[in-house]
Amino acid sequence: MTNRHRQKYISMLLIGLAFTTGGIVAISYLSFLKTKQEEWYLWTFGAVVLINGGLLCLGSAVIHKIKSDLIRKQKQKDQHKKYEFE
Repeated sequence: MTNRHRQKYISMLLIGLAFTTGGIVAISYLSFLKTKQEEWYLWTFGAVVLINGGLLCLGSAVIHKIKSDLIRKQKQKDQHKKYEFE
């Protein structure tokens, strides 16, 4: 049986990294290439949403990693107890 928390960890980690990278790229684009003063509000809002979304996904990935490790550890402990009593 596969551990779904491990699968969610990997997907949430990749999504979080992509969002955070996108936010940093948006900030770089805003600071180096955009010169119109009216558009910076939109780009700033987009960068904030991307970075916060990325951090949220990375935090969720950490939680799924911890759950995955606890499930694996519990299975090993149960397996050890099973062989100990036989």
